[in-house]
Amino acid sequence: MGSSEKMEQLNTEIQLLKTLKHKNIEKLFASWVDEEKKTVNIITELFTSGSLRQYRRKHKKVNMKAMKRWAIQILTGLEYLHSQMPAIIHRDLKCDNIFINGNHGKVKIGDFGLATFMQQQKKSIKGTLEFMAPELLTGHYNELVDIYSFGMCMLEMVTCEYPYRECQGMAHIFKNVFQGKKPAALYRVEDAEVRSFIESCLAPVETRMSATELLNSSFLQNDGSISVSLIKNVSEDGQRSASFMLRKGEFLLKGDVNAANRVDLWLRFRDPSGCFKNVEFPFDVNEDNSLSVSVEMVEQFELPQESILIIAQLIDAFLLILIPEWMPRVALGQVVSEGVNGCASPSAATT
Repeated sequence: MGSSEKMEQLNTEIQLLKTLKHKNIEKLFASWVDEEKKTVNIITELFTSGSLRQYRRKHKKVNMKAMKRWAIQILTGLEYLHSQMPAIIHRDLKCDNIFINGNHGKVKIGDFGLATFMQQQKKSIKGTLEFMAPELLTGHYNELVDIYSFGMCMLEMVTCEYPYRECQGMAHIFKNVFQGKKPAALYRVEDAEVRSFIESCLAPVETRMSATELLNSSFLQNDGSISVSLIKNVSEDGQRSASFMLRKGEFLLKGDVNAANRVDLWLRFRDPSGCFKNVEFPFDVNEDNSLSVSVEMVEQFELPQESILIIAQLIDAFLLILIPEWMPRVALGQVVSEGVNGCASPSAATT
């Protein structure tokens, strides 16, 4: 209150926040300064279900579909903030600052008390330590600190555990955050796809994805199931054949058995440039396994790390259809038949 410069800056921020109009941003209706009490007062819309943290603690059994819907709404709000000119960085995103209407499953980002703008180049360390990206501690950061905080929110939503609960005091937490050591709760996430998505949010800033990229990720773009369909082929000489096509998100896999131990597979996916790529590769059922092949492909084509699990799932699901005794290297989830006629049901691929 004693600095007119700081008050002017605060007033500018509040006035800008009043102009934000987005379905996933909590509405700011009014604000004023109480000179007598030395306080700044803000009126926002009310969410009767409280914060996402309160809601999650009250409702322990929430399925992944609901959490994915929450994640999409939070990321959509962040995408809007980060697309402003200049970008608005929340800097204190956590489940306590995300509000929910439980009846409709709608969530909104709120509490912009620490929000800042890219052009101001803030050097101060502010926020909630458990949700801070390591680079924020250096004073040199961009809007991707919000993505890191979102990853911690996802971790809390999935585990119902506050990050770094295992640490002894704030100094211990500070050391772990600064050194990039992840919370113990992350390693208790059993679903490999969920854990991979969270890890992609907590990745080093150089490889961390934006809100837009996360919204387009296969984890949020589909329900996690693998669909199987039968493709009938007719060659130029009239020979009829059939092959299976498996789909998960933007990944398509089909294959043919050309020898006793070799399967020729064909994979279609979107590369980092946004273009679709088709790749053919052999798979030796005696020598290869789904994970090693997936890791090699992800490295070769510079795909996101979460692609490893998806490709491995498709390969294992395909081989289970051909070889019922095949032992998958990854959990497959739900496998759904789509127009598989005259063939055995692939339900054996469901684990």
